[in-house]
Amino acid sequence: MSAVLPAPATPPVLPEAEWLARARAHEDRVRAWTDSHQERAARAEKHPVYDFLFTYYGHRPSWLRRWFPGPGVELAGQAARVFLARPEYHKTGYGVVLRPAAVLEKRRPFVTWLRGFLAATASRPAFFGCFGLHEWAMVYRQTPEEIRHNQYPLRFGPERIAAVVEAQPLRCSHYDAFRFFTEPARPLNRTPLARETAIDHEQPGCLHANMDLYKWAFKLAPLVPAELVADCFELARDIRELDMRASPYDLAALGFPPVKIETPEGRAEYEQAQRAFTERARPLRARLLAFCDEALLA
Repeated sequence: MSAVLPAPATPPVLPEAEWLARARAHEDRVRAWTDSHQERAARAEKHPVYDFLFTYYGHRPSWLRRWFPGPGVELAGQAARVFLARPEYHKTGYGVVLRPAAVLEKRRPFVTWLRGFLAATASRPAFFGCFGLHEWAMVYRQTPEEIRHNQYPLRFGPERIAAVVEAQPLRCSHYDAFRFFTEPARPLNRTPLARETAIDHEQPGCLHANMDLYKWAFKLAPLVPAELVADCFELARDIRELDMRASPYDLAALGFPPVKIETPEGRAEYEQAQRAFTERARPLRARLLAFCDEALLA
């Protein structure tokens, strides 16, 4: 006698009022970040801390405000028809639902790669001995005209900055930070880094690896819910503040007092914050991994 297979699970159906409330809550949350950026852009003003989250990652504010439910959730009501304009959604007898297989038709190689990348990062012990020197390495031995944020003063002159960089080995593990090192700084890094071997060095204590969870979240969309993208953005925004406070730039006038990593006390302060961010990032990375697994098994 053949075994009776269980019927496939029916996705939960969200009533229209419930999912519309979620969508509004998401937009309200995100607008606290996007509105100020767009207002500055309209005035042609630049912000050395927060603009990075939009200019470097290239994800438009309007895209960040957009709500989507993620997989395995059916949206009830007439308003859900708006999702049918996108080929990855389809109508059922109960509502509108995402079809992960339609997304994976073109994106399976990326999701497979990302799953491996996130898993490799999560498998390694966190390292807390870099002390944010990557930003110092990005201005090491540069002329004033070459410095990226040269509209803001540096806390020290070039020789003192060079002395801080040279006082201990650079231990950057994140290629997308290392690639912005000045040419004289690159040989000072303990490990040579390259795009092709980035997966071999990424580790969960790195500020930039944890900021990049935002990038991986929006690149996975709509295979993840919009709220997870916002969670990752919020983490990246908080990390960016520490990143620039620990830099050689003097941003106190903007409300960012320095974390003086050139001193033992400053390095201890930086490491404490870095450890806290690592713990905040851990469940977000785990959720992204779980959504990758769910999509690849669909």
